[in-house]
Amino acid sequence: MSIMLTNILQQAADLLYAIWPQPIPGKDRLAQCKIISHRGEYDNQTIYENTLPAFDKVMDHGVWGVELDVRWTKDLHPVVFHDRTTQRVFHGNFCICDFPLAQLKEKYPSIPSLKEVITRYGKTLHLMVEIKEETYPNPEVQKCVLQDLFSSLQPRINYHFLSLYPSMFHLTDFVSPQSFLPIAELNVRELSDIAIEKQYGGITGHFLLLNNDYLKKHRLNNQLVGTGFVRSKNCLYRELNRGIEWIFTNHAVKLQTIVNETLK
Repeated sequence: MSIMLTNILQQAADLLYAIWPQPIPGKDRLAQCKIISHRGEYDNQTIYENTLPAFDKVMDHGVWGVELDVRWTKDLHPVVFHDRTTQRVFHGNFCICDFPLAQLKEKYPSIPSLKEVITRYGKTLHLMVEIKEETYPNPEVQKCVLQDLFSSLQPRINYHFLSLYPSMFHLTDFVSPQSFLPIAELNVRELSDIAIEKQYGGITGHFLLLNNDYLKKHRLNNQLVGTGFVRSKNCLYRELNRGIEWIFTNHAVKLQTIVNETLK
């Protein structure tokens, strides 16, 4: 299925569930709501995704966690950035892996290192750290770098590792498989089976694709489920009523405000 068609279907689902009335979740479910801000609160004009200001805004509004992406510089420093290049966000054809950290920071000072993010938010925001599919030039060294950076945090308590490609989890196997969450797209059945076989902590995916049959299947295996990308009050209520553990969204501050006001 093409990206364009997928986007159209997701937008249609967003509109449908936005106008579909849902019961207000119970107080306990609202109080335990765990909203995950996808790359922080940003507009990529005044505040850029995956940057400290984007994460600060999330933290300041009491959002539970943040999803962030890890890329590697030429001198093997992990930085928080989604794409391979700076083209989409900063309109520059600058490949992250081709430059050492110092030169990258000189050109794009707003791109934070993973160390900066962990130091600033590690025990305040829950970190959902996406490991991107890319070639690791020195995987053992890079694994040691990650292990050292996360050594002050507790897996599952302070952070999880996510990936679209479960094969990438071998690069973070210094923690138990229960700290891993595969991200399902249209391959929900495949990744659902892998998550259960490998005894991962659970699975994440679009709220429409991770239906109640999958929820039941993973709960029977003592696994948790996170869904995205929730954007409306009714969709939020639906997911909370289904008992979804993590709500991934591009509108975290808006949804957190809804939760707070409903609790009042």
